[in-house]
Amino acid sequence: MATYLDFEKSIKQIDEDIASARIKADNHAVEILEKELEKEVSKTYKNLSDYQKLQLARHPDRPYAIDYIRLLLQDSYELHGDRAFKDDLAIVCYIGYIAERKVMVIGEQKGRGTKNKLKRNFGMPNPEGYRKALRMAKMAEKFDLPVLFLVDTPGAYPGIGAEERGQSEAIARNLYEMSKLNTKSVSVVIGEGGSGGALAIGVADRVAMMRYSVFSVISPEGCAAILWNDPAKQESATKAMKITADDLLGFDLIDDVIEEPITGAHRDKVAAAKVLADYFIKSLEEMDQLSDEDRMNKRYERICSMGAFEEK
Repeated sequence: MATYLDFEKSIKQIDEDIASARIKADNHAVEILEKELEKEVSKTYKNLSDYQKLQLARHPDRPYAIDYIRLLLQDSYELHGDRAFKDDLAIVCYIGYIAERKVMVIGEQKGRGTKNKLKRNFGMPNPEGYRKALRMAKMAEKFDLPVLFLVDTPGAYPGIGAEERGQSEAIARNLYEMSKLNTKSVSVVIGEGGSGGALAIGVADRVAMMRYSVFSVISPEGCAAILWNDPAKQESATKAMKITADDLLGFDLIDDVIEEPITGAHRDKVAAAKVLADYFIKSLEEMDQLSDEDRMNKRYERICSMGAFEEK
């Protein structure tokens, strides 16, 4: 059963009418309703507010890292552990082939269903998860494998144990090491990009966001609680924070916006995976034209340009 958001009620009604018409074998009605659905989808999704885009980024049916990995990778093999503490299941690492290119894919995995969400810690990595990601990135560097990072987390886990094991140091270490990682890399925000939890695997030669993803230093609920002492003002906070893909592209904080299906990646996961794979391969082909030195210099320049502004 599809899950519909509040602003999709009219679309839900038409979908139900189409299903009913098909049961009755009323092909003429189906044809008319499908045209009506097309118009309603166009009207709804071309005028989404920032808060509605946030809802899509958090949609329970939205494809997670493992969904993309299963659709993208051939001959995939999962790698585990940070070789220091334990295997953090909020970070997944796979080696395999995308379009005949051997690659490393490192992603944050939220999990579906209560049992799996607990297993994956709701997609909030502990420091051992970031050390695991760094270990795999270093392995990719050693064997000259391109790396695809899939960012999707509400943030790094803020528990006492995580802090005791050096959460902030693990994130800072990743920022430092990933910035000078000598292999081709692409990082894509596929859902939520939350604070340092996202940045820890968000340093790459190319950084992109899926159309209905968000990237922010804090959740809108957290921002509303701090600024207005009212988490219910999350819609106002979402608009003020400028966290959508278009906003970050306008600020030159990301390189590209990947056009997922208009109704969201959760409505057509295969199509979403295809545009993601196409973007990754195209990015690698463009980087293939550069020497390692030129590629690393371009990465350094884009990182140093973040936060720059001009006074008018």
